[in-house]
Amino acid sequence: MKVLVLLALVAAAAAADDISAAQKQHEVNYMLHKIYGNIRDPELKKIADTFDPEADLSHYSDGGNAVHVLMKDYKDQKLLEQKHFFSLFNARHREEALMLFDVLIHCKDWKTFISNAAYFRQIVNEGEFVYGFYVAIIHSPLATTVVLPPLYEVTPHLFTNSEVIEAAYRAQQIQTPGKFRSSFTGTKKNPEQRVAYFGEDIGLNTHHVTWHMEFPFWWEDKYSHKLDRKGENFFWVHHQLTVRFDAERLSNHLDPVEELDWNKPINHGFAPHTTYKYGGQFPSRPDNVHFEDVDDVARIRDMIIIDSRIRDAIAHGYVIDEEGKHIDIQNEHGIDILGDVIESSMYSPNVQYYGALHNTAHIVLGRQADPHGKYDLPPGVLEHFETATRDPSFFRLHKYMDNIFKEHKDSLPPYTKDELEFPGIVIDNLCTEGELATYFEDFEYDLINAVDDTEKIKDVPISTYVPRLNHKDFAFKIDIENHNHEDKMAVIRIFAWPHADANGIEFTFDEGRWNAIELDKFWTVLKEGTNHIVRDGRDSAVTVPDVPSFHSLFQMTEKAQNGLRSGLEEFVSATGLPNRFILPKGNHEGLRMDLVVIVTDGEADAAIDGLHENNDFIHYGIKGVYPDKRSHGYPLDRHVEDERLFEELGNFKHIHVKIYNHGEHIHKE
Repeated sequence: MKVLVLLALVAAAAAADDISAAQKQHEVNYMLHKIYGNIRDPELKKIADTFDPEADLSHYSDGGNAVHVLMKDYKDQKLLEQKHFFSLFNARHREEALMLFDVLIHCKDWKTFISNAAYFRQIVNEGEFVYGFYVAIIHSPLATTVVLPPLYEVTPHLFTNSEVIEAAYRAQQIQTPGKFRSSFTGTKKNPEQRVAYFGEDIGLNTHHVTWHMEFPFWWEDKYSHKLDRKGENFFWVHHQLTVRFDAERLSNHLDPVEELDWNKPINHGFAPHTTYKYGGQFPSRPDNVHFEDVDDVARIRDMIIIDSRIRDAIAHGYVIDEEGKHIDIQNEHGIDILGDVIESSMYSPNVQYYGALHNTAHIVLGRQADPHGKYDLPPGVLEHFETATRDPSFFRLHKYMDNIFKEHKDSLPPYTKDELEFPGIVIDNLCTEGELATYFEDFEYDLINAVDDTEKIKDVPISTYVPRLNHKDFAFKIDIENHNHEDKMAVIRIFAWPHADANGIEFTFDEGRWNAIELDKFWTVLKEGTNHIVRDGRDSAVTVPDVPSFHSLFQMTEKAQNGLRSGLEEFVSATGLPNRFILPKGNHEGLRMDLVVIVTDGEADAAIDGLHENNDFIHYGIKGVYPDKRSHGYPLDRHVEDERLFEELGNFKHIHVKIYNHGEHIHKE
């Protein structure tokens, strides 16, 4: 589906833009390569030196308003200087990054888009440029074919331990190739070290920041279109991160993470062992820190008040908008409104009253190392979406907000049998093919963008490798009987949750379903009679492959420029979870999981046509519409009073499986 949608969008844009996809990819590669130095492509460098953004305003859909605003601040010397850290949670930093985004999103053609990017790359702060450029590429109809390089190779400092960065600098200085081993933060004395492979995984970091670029909290519909179900998507992506983190903890014999409490200390500290490219080290937080008010941000009392207002809205079943009117949330769309309120986004109906619980909490938690600015420390890891999941307190924060969402979901009436069944459809058998097993492998990425250099000195290969989780090949085998006298469009929804807690106490069905990991969701046609479905785990529609490295992108782009099949179209979205993480780690004994499949009416559930024709699922929607009409997590998103209701459904199947990790680690040679 991604490929078909991509081709359709490319065809639609072709009439107004005759620049080839390969040429666009080439220019984007060089626009982000060596971001802290000069543009290395001669043609782009020439454009950067000679382009005048205000020379011809007919090339902007807003008449040049955005470019006038940015140029005025530049001429008035108001812009943040280069070689300075950038944080999206800093209001002025964000404003400047969005000035650039505003210019790019209003460009009518690619030449104007890339010329502005080249011009402003030499002017605006590097972090602001990367953010504004990335978000513009993601949302501009001019860039539907572009594959963005991995951020961990564009800005490696945010993802790589300081000692490795220092080693990379030494290698560059003595012009000696280097390949350095990265390790996770902390030691075995810290129990949280057992799950550092999850929160510190650079692919997970990329997933988190990419999602927030796809659904930015500052988004306004004036830029292009409405972000369909943005608030509900906010809930779901963070809910899935939270339940997956708990599954990883149970795999390592740890209790599920406890929720953050404003009145209790933050038990676990965190030492990031990372350094800004410019601006010093990321602040560390010791154990058992009590929350303090953060100057010029929020008082802890304010956070508690906002919390109580949101919970009151859930209890009453409505939120109050800015005009004092009641907006009903006691329905399937209420979660979308509540997500907008809790984040909060520009879609929040009353940000003055309900505040911005999520965004403010990230800043407050991130500043606890220096809440009053006494030491003038730079922003903490929680003030960057790229680095936030590295700190275990990120998951405590989101468990806290997830439980607020649960209050709302539990207030809704349970699904009835009529709402759950799919007449004439019976799942006869469900099993897995191949052992469900995970292993660790060393993953190598480039550090050439981490070091300062000049065009006069030749680059030497510098990289690091880090362990990451992956899984063995497996497949779901599902036998479905269609007793109807016609073909039926169906959605296959696959979930799993841990069977018991760290003490071996089994979860009830209702407890388990809230902790369910979404493994896959896809549309298919069920022929009349027996249907044998084999679904490969690597085809999961809720996951994406890892983003190609800079080196791979340069090679793939060269192929495309020579008219060869490059494979770039497989990587147009990095919004989903890395497929490597589709299964939790498990353990040597086998982590027991409840595996469930429910088949629902695909025709009734589809918000767009043609979802059955391909296996890929567009996480962020197609042309502004989210493809699945059902609530995220359906039918496990609501309270279940009696699990027998599910067990009696013909279109539902529930089995137990085990996920193993036998200690295998494939080392880098």
